[in-house]
Amino acid sequence: MFTSDRSKQRQYLKQAWEKYTRQDQLEPLELQLAKIVEKHPEYHDLIKNLDSEYFPEQGNTNPFLHINLHLTLQDQLTMDQPKGIRGIHNRLLVKIKDEHEVEHMMMEHIAEMIFNAQKNNTAFDLNGYIIALKKL
Repeated sequence: MFTSDRSKQRQYLKQAWEKYTRQDQLEPLELQLAKIVEKHPEYHDLIKNLDSEYFPEQGNTNPFLHINLHLTLQDQLTMDQPKGIRGIHNRLLVKIKDEHEVEHMMMEHIAEMIFNAQKNNTAFDLNGYIIALKKL
């Protein structure tokens, strides 16, 4: 799954979901992705359309990007990288009491960090990211 090829990423996600729905044996990453997709019934059909384009300015959410943001956050939490993110997540869980909602709140800041880095052609501002998360 570690590829920058959009088509390969989308195909991997689609195949993971299909295997999950057939109750086939899954690799750990496939299972992680399928569990994320499972929480998003609005994406179940959309991820079958590998060539679809999604334009945020038209109010569209890209399901592939959304699922990968979940994956990114879950990986950050597993490694506690950037340092302190797991504690922020745990604090938000106590406050919000809905893990999926907490992930969505935190993912907004991942997306913002990525957007700013791309827009400004700079490295990710991990310090700014953590500061923003602490304000949640």
